[in-house]
Amino acid sequence: MTNRLRAAVIGAGYWGPNLARNFAASEQWELAAVCDLDEARAAKVARAAGGADVETSVDTLLARDDVDAVAIATPARTHHPLVMAALRAGKHVVVEKPIADSAEAAREMVAEAAAGGLVLMTDHTFCYTPAVLKIRELVESGELGEILYVDSVRINLGLVQPDVDVFWDLAPHDLSILDFILPGGLRPASVAAHGADPLGAGKACVGHLYLPLPGGAVAHVNVNWLSPTKIRSFTVGGSKKTLVWDDLNPQQRLSVYDRGVDLRTQAADSLERKQATVSYRLGDTWSPALKEQEALGAMVGELATAIHEDRAPVTDGAAGLRVLSILEAASRSLEVGGDACVVEHEPELVGGVA
Repeated sequence: MTNRLRAAVIGAGYWGPNLARNFAASEQWELAAVCDLDEARAAKVARAAGGADVETSVDTLLARDDVDAVAIATPARTHHPLVMAALRAGKHVVVEKPIADSAEAAREMVAEAAAGGLVLMTDHTFCYTPAVLKIRELVESGELGEILYVDSVRINLGLVQPDVDVFWDLAPHDLSILDFILPGGLRPASVAAHGADPLGAGKACVGHLYLPLPGGAVAHVNVNWLSPTKIRSFTVGGSKKTLVWDDLNPQQRLSVYDRGVDLRTQAADSLERKQATVSYRLGDTWSPALKEQEALGAMVGELATAIHEDRAPVTDGAAGLRVLSILEAASRSLEVGGDACVVEHEPELVGGVA
């Protein structure tokens, strides 16, 4: 790939400066412009990224013929109109999570991208961290064996968000990682959500998600705004080995344990309880080497490669829609007291180029 692409960032608030910096630093991109209603804020981001044009009008930006792709870093409620306008202007799009504020809106965005032969990418940043890329590699290679369970803990003393509960604030990270590492993506038939509001904030501040996976496996996601300690752990239990990711341990983020339980059936009778023997494996523990790289740098590189190769990126619009569908089902579960609610998945939905 010799032709550099040109990108523009819409939104110069919290996440936009990070996107602008990584586009400017990439050998595959040039940062063409930064767009924000606040001209001074956009100019500050543009200067920090090495210089780029400053725009205050999205319409003016999208009318430019020297912009190949736009990165949208604005509130979720604005994603649908901005993404649709960009796609209709013939621009490839990467949009920060969540992809939209409703599955219906995300569905329209994915369909528009496919109809126009354009790349629509969800910025599931954690999926491009060295640790998660290695987890995906180990799962795909069969190193862990058949996946039996996944336990994810994302707790801290955090800000109570004014517009979303703890599930919509924190769980998208864990759900996007699950979707990224599991073969075929995360497609649970249902989800059960249990939440609590001990502060009286009017929304769940502590919660758990229960997601049954194919083959009898299960995933649990624990999220919490009220914990005095910060924990970021992700455990993938396999029939051969178990992997633990501790994101707060820079010396040993990943550990692979050759330890587990083997259940061997001795006899099976439909009228009698199965008799089985249990044996325990107590093998070695090792830590895979991880390539140090910034996740956003890998993300903008994947966007460029997907555009050049005319294919969907690994975290495409369909991935964003799968995560959003689970969040909506979780909200329905909360409304009915934690009962499992069906997750409405799209059949064979493609979230990138047609």
